[in-house]
Amino acid sequence: MSSATIQADVREKKGSRASQLLRAEGRIPATIQGGDGEHVDISLDSRAFWEARRHHVHLFDIEVGGETESATVRELQWDPMGEGICHIEFRRVQRGVKTDVDVALEFVGHPKSGVLNHLVNSVHIRCLPSDIPDFIEVRVDEMDFGHPLRAEDLVLPEGFELVTPGETQVAVVATARGLDEELETTEEGAEGEVPAPDASADAPEGTPAEDS
Repeated sequence: MSSATIQADVREKKGSRASQLLRAEGRIPATIQGGDGEHVDISLDSRAFWEARRHHVHLFDIEVGGETESATVRELQWDPMGEGICHIEFRRVQRGVKTDVDVALEFVGHPKSGVLNHLVNSVHIRCLPSDIPDFIEVRVDEMDFGHPLRAEDLVLPEGFELVTPGETQVAVVATARGLDEELETTEEGAEGEVPAPDASADAPEGTPAEDS
């Protein structure tokens, strides 16, 4: 499913108290942000939103106030326990016009040798709102020590453009020996530390230690 239509209401009352009441009613407070800084405060049914997310929807047609806004999710704010969504920030987009979006990377496989270090977990791409993927698969089977993977090496779906600078390093392979040596050096440094002498310990009884 490339898109979903969802009903929303304009939020007349704002603030934490009003948002708590909405969430108690099974609704999620949200905003639709425009490119010019303009925004619309709305609320939507949480079940309808979760149903769309389960179908991997990234483009929403939000019906509010007699009009329809096409938007993508820009940010989800979770409650402290990470179990529920407190607020959704949508970003207004135009159907048929490419938009910039941040997409997660999913690393698949194992390098030929060494240990894979992920340097970034997502990249910025440009694509049609209806084509936004859940993630970009990154195969690492051919990676070896001394050959970093850069953003320009990623295989993007047809019609996608890379916005992240191509020279950005996405992942590197470190040798297991190098990691062990680094750990040993850190441990030796910690063991070799000698606590600073207490100036008051050498001072005659009843004589205050010199201020440093």
